[in-house]
Amino acid sequence: MPFSDQGQKKKAPPPECTNEEAAYLKKLAEKQTPISLKLVNGETLRGWIEYYDRNMLRLTRQGKPNLFVYKNQISYLAEER
Repeated sequence: MPFSDQGQKKKAPPPECTNEEAAYLKKLAEKQTPISLKLVNGETLRGWIEYYDRNMLRLTRQGKPNLFVYKNQISYLAEER
């Protein structure tokens, strides 16, 4: 018995952007939540997000210079407890 596509609706591809990233970063920035950023080169940075846009975020650090970090250089971001 061969399979056929008759009567089956094709699923739409997932959306390119859901804006969940922006909502999450906004929450972190408003609350000045301490975070850890692990970069693709293995370096770990700690601070809080002061500003973000489509391509980068500004990491504010205690007693150290503030940094602009390109999002494509971030391996992962984690909230610190």
